[in-house]
Amino acid sequence: MNLSDSKKKLAIAGAVCGLVAAALAYFGNPANMAICIACFVRDTAGALGMHQAEVVQYARPEIIGIILGSFVISVATKEYRSTAGSSPMIRFILGIVIMIGSLVFLGCPLRMILRMAAGDLNAYVALIGFILGVATGAFALKKGFSLGRAHETNKTNGTTLPILMAGILILAVCTTLLKSSEAGPGSVHAPIIIALLGGLIFGIFAQKSRMCFAGSIRDVVLMKNFDLLTVIGGLFVVMLIFNIATGKFVVGFNTPGIIAHSQHLWNILGMYAVGFAAVLAGGCPLRQLVLAGQGSSDAAVTVLGLFFGAALCHNLGLASSGTAMNAETQELVMGAATPNGKVAVIICIVVCFVIAFTNKREAAK
Repeated sequence: MNLSDSKKKLAIAGAVCGLVAAALAYFGNPANMAICIACFVRDTAGALGMHQAEVVQYARPEIIGIILGSFVISVATKEYRSTAGSSPMIRFILGIVIMIGSLVFLGCPLRMILRMAAGDLNAYVALIGFILGVATGAFALKKGFSLGRAHETNKTNGTTLPILMAGILILAVCTTLLKSSEAGPGSVHAPIIIALLGGLIFGIFAQKSRMCFAGSIRDVVLMKNFDLLTVIGGLFVVMLIFNIATGKFVVGFNTPGIIAHSQHLWNILGMYAVGFAAVLAGGCPLRQLVLAGQGSSDAAVTVLGLFFGAALCHNLGLASSGTAMNAETQELVMGAATPNGKVAVIICIVVCFVIAFTNKREAAK
């Protein structure tokens, strides 16, 4: 089963993922956050006690499901390959950069598209930064950037992250060891069975379609190939229809409840860092989960960087706040990027440039 060999199949795969996102939103996930890799990794990190922000602590079954779904389908279709050894520490750093940029913007590239489909103009502004970041990464690739070649390892090595995710799921379902928010976004979620099933389906179709938000734009920049944009388009259209049909499509910048802010420069720079780092790492946050599921320990290290980055964001005050309505005065409280977050994004962009132009293929040196 190959869903990436025609635009029609890619569009269908995107539509299926859109239906999954719509179902998760319908059954209780936070408004405009039907499925967000950065936010859900952040919540899961909180559940594990990696940060103490009580409103964002919940072991999200969607994250577990995406990794397990990718693992199961790659084994079933003989695409599973256990590989490792390609600049692991740099990939770990890139995972941290991706998470910091995402939480300054308040969402990963997947959530950016979902916010766009709901009429959030801040996401359209952030798209500018994301495209520029991907283009910068593509330029680095043209100039010979490479993190080296991964090598095949013992088959069980690639199963480590899927097994860890299954362990987290067991702890979440069968014990009270993990933290769980009683208020805020972490307390808002679809039932576990629906969330896990949604993650599994999303992971399967993302693996077979090679869905990647950074990769789709990278392919346009480098090869004028628009194929992977088709799967993103399918997702966008389905969510647009869902939002219009349910009255959740609201065009504007400052919309309470969306968990977004309107500081345009920092939305742009946050997603610039995400796009840049994602190209250097070989894929967006969703793609990293999928690659980790199909046996890539390099991607698994990047995923661990996402978890560590989430902890840094909330332990050091890097994550932005969203626009909200004051319950007592009914006044609009504008969301904003924090001073620490702004400094961190600038540092992250500098780090990306250093990585991009100091790691080159031997033949290109």
